[in-house]
Amino acid sequence: MLSIIENQYHSMDIPLEKKRFSTKMIMTIAGAVVLIALIIYVILASSGGSKLNVEKERISINTATQGVFQENIPVNGIILPITTIYLDALEGGRVEEKFVEDGAVMKKGDPILRLSNTDLELSLVNQETQVYNLLTQMQISQNAARTNTINRVNQFTDVESNLIEAKRLYDLNKGLVEKGVIARQEFIQAENDYNYQKERMRLSKEILKQDTLSVRQESGQAQNSYARTRNALELMRRKVADLIVRAPVDGQLTSLDAEIGQSKNKGERLGQIDVLSGFKVRADIDEHYISRIYNGQTGSFEFNGKSYTLEIKKVFTQVTNGRFQVDMQFTQEIPEGIRRGQTLQIRLALSQEKQAMLIPKGGFFQQTGGNWIFKVSEDGTTAYKVDIRLGSQNTEYYEVLSGLQPGDKVITSSYDNYGDVQELVLKE
Repeated sequence: MLSIIENQYHSMDIPLEKKRFSTKMIMTIAGAVVLIALIIYVILASSGGSKLNVEKERISINTATQGVFQENIPVNGIILPITTIYLDALEGGRVEEKFVEDGAVMKKGDPILRLSNTDLELSLVNQETQVYNLLTQMQISQNAARTNTINRVNQFTDVESNLIEAKRLYDLNKGLVEKGVIARQEFIQAENDYNYQKERMRLSKEILKQDTLSVRQESGQAQNSYARTRNALELMRRKVADLIVRAPVDGQLTSLDAEIGQSKNKGERLGQIDVLSGFKVRADIDEHYISRIYNGQTGSFEFNGKSYTLEIKKVFTQVTNGRFQVDMQFTQEIPEGIRRGQTLQIRLALSQEKQAMLIPKGGFFQQTGGNWIFKVSEDGTTAYKVDIRLGSQNTEYYEVLSGLQPGDKVITSSYDNYGDVQELVLKE
C-alpha cells in the first residue's frame, strides 16, 4: 500500500507542457501584419502602382499622327449686307407723308418720306426776298454808274474839243506874232489858254481813269455780294429739299422708324439702306487674340456641304464685354441661298500650314492641362501616364511638341473618374 501511495505521489510531480502562443501574442502579431500591409499599400500607391479597370467602349482611343496643321480658332459670324447706308434726318421736322414702307427695294433718288418745317420754309422765302432786293439794288447802282460814266465821257469830249481849238489858235498866233501881224499880248493870251486846256485834258483823263476803276471795283463787289447771297439761297433751297428724304443708293430700305405726325430732330436716325450687291460677315472674337488678328487673315466655313473662304478686311479694335469685331468678305463666290442675319461657324486661321504631330482634341485636357496623357500599351491591355508637351491647337487637333511618336495610341476622353490612378487596365 505504501508503494502505491509513493507511485501516486511521483505521478503528481510530473511537469505540465506549456502552450506555445498565447492569445495576446496572436493579437499582437495580427496587428503588426495589418500595419505592415497598410504601409506596403501606401508605398505602392504612392509609387505609382495603383490601377483602375475601365471598359474600352467607354473611352476614346486615338492615334498620334503626322500631318498638316494650322492653328485656328472657332468664331461666330453673322451675314450682313456688303454696305449699309444710314438715313439720318438732315433737317428736323414733322413727318407729313410716307411714300414707301419698311423692306421696300429702292432706286437711288426715290422718295422715302416728307417732313415739314415751317421755320425753314419761312427762312427760304426771306432768303429769296433778300436776293431779289440785292439784285434790284445792284441793277440801280449799275445804271447810276453807267450814267455817271457817260457824263464823264461827254465832259472829256468837251475838254478834248476845247484843247484842239486852243492849240489851233496858239499855233496860228505863234506864226502871226513872228510876222508882226498881231500884238504879242494876244499871242500870250492864246498860249495861256492852250496850256490851261492841256491841264484840263490831263485832269479829265485821270478822272475818267479813276471813274473806270471805281466802277469796276464797285461792280465786282456787288457781283460777289450777289453771288454769296445766291449761294445762301441755293443752300436754303437744298435744306428745304432735304425735307424730302430720298434713297442715297440702290438697295433695300430697312429699320424705317417714322410714322405720320411724328416729330424728328435734326440728325435723328430714320432707317437704313442695305446694298444688295453682296454680303459680308461680321465676327466676334475674344479679346485674348486681338494682338494676333490683322487684315488679310482668312477663315473658312461649311455651307450646304461645301467649304467657303473669307478674308478679314477691317478690324474694329474697340473691346466690348471682352470681345472685339472684324468684317470679313468672301474671297470667291457667295454661297447660294445665304441670307442676311444668318449665323456662321467660322474657323479663323491664326498661322500658316505646317507639318506637325497631331492628336485629336478631347476631354483629357481639362484634367491634365496638356502636361500628360494616358498612352495605350502595344498589346492594348493597359494605359499608363506619360509626360507630353502640347503647342498650338485648332478646332480639331492639338499640336504635340514632345512625349509621343507617330502611331502611339492615347486616351483622349475625359479623365474625370480616374483620380490619381497611374495605370488603366483596359477591358473589352
